Amino acid sequence: MVVSVAERSVETKMQQPGIDWRGRALDRAPFLVACLMLALIVAIYGSLQSGVFSLDELNLDTAAAMTLMLAATGQTIVLVRGGIDLSIGGMISLGTVIAATRFTDDPSTVVLWAIIILALGFLIGALNGLLISLLKLQPFLVTLASWSILNGIAMIILPTDGGSVPSWWVGLGYAQLFGLTSPVWMLVALLLFWWWFRATRIGITIQATGSNEKSAFLSGVSITHVNLVTYGLSGLFAAGAALFLTTQTGAGSPTIGKDYILPSVAAAVIGGVSLFGGRGHLAGTLIGAFVLTLIGNLVFVLHVSSYWQPVASGVILLLSVLASSVAEKAARGRVQ
Repeated sequence: MVVSVAERSVETKMQQPGIDWRGRALDRAPFLVACLMLALIVAIYGSLQSGVFSLDELNLDTAAAMTLMLAATGQTIVLVRGGIDLSIGGMISLGTVIAATRFTDDPSTVVLWAIIILALGFLIGALNGLLISLLKLQPFLVTLASWSILNGIAMIILPTDGGSVPSWWVGLGYAQLFGLTSPVWMLVALLLFWWWFRATRIGITIQATGSNEKSAFLSGVSITHVNLVTYGLSGLFAAGAALFLTTQTGAGSPTIGKDYILPSVAAAVIGGVSLFGGRGHLAGTLIGAFVLTLIGNLVFVLHVSSYWQPVASGVILLLSVLASSVAEKAARGRVQ
């Protein structure tokens, strides 16, 4: 029986696997849920408050969320690795008090100390990663201890809220270009960073190690190196969050970092980052940070007690975890 070229072509196409739209939808379900939450909150907020859909509101909301976004960026990298970093709270506190006590009106001095704060953040994070690898300790315990130590050092440097930074440094947090303030451009920079980072060798290695550490090790991956870079970057972004926070407050605080530890994890989880490692995207984390920030605005506009804000945040976090769990179970069922 002779089969024509056209028939063979059709048969070949039928044999080729098609696009698994259901699989893709399941994989992106947590992220899509986060997008839906943000859209719903913005819609309600916009219906109750005028000027929500404007550049001014975008500038204000991004500035309010940027400290959390920076902290959550480092936390996302750690979570994708399969760990957790509580020390970012201590690093944020320490960074703000160093800036508030060491910054002067001399730009060269400010730049020097800003570099020192960033380097300190990376080194402390890398030390966490080294301790986790060499001593085989749990990331939760190591970073909890680091948080306590850093918080204590911050209180020794500046026992109470105070100090100051130059007015021109504060102005950097509100500088505009094409109608958009510096936090919005920082948001764009974070997305570009992630687009580049996740395609690098270390970015791919971190995700692979988070998915299956044993397989990564057997493939020749240095777990110690991965942990050094992962926690080092988390400390670096925490230090960056501290520097940005000083542009918003104009002062230092030895305890303010604790306000960003759990929210940084919550923002990542709301955005679809898996607590078990190996899965997550920074875009989802940034959306999660916006969700947590806008909840406060919505509570204010609704004229209800501020105590309802953590309640709403908890409900949203629970829904996000539920969506992630359902998606993962469905994905495992398809694989089996």
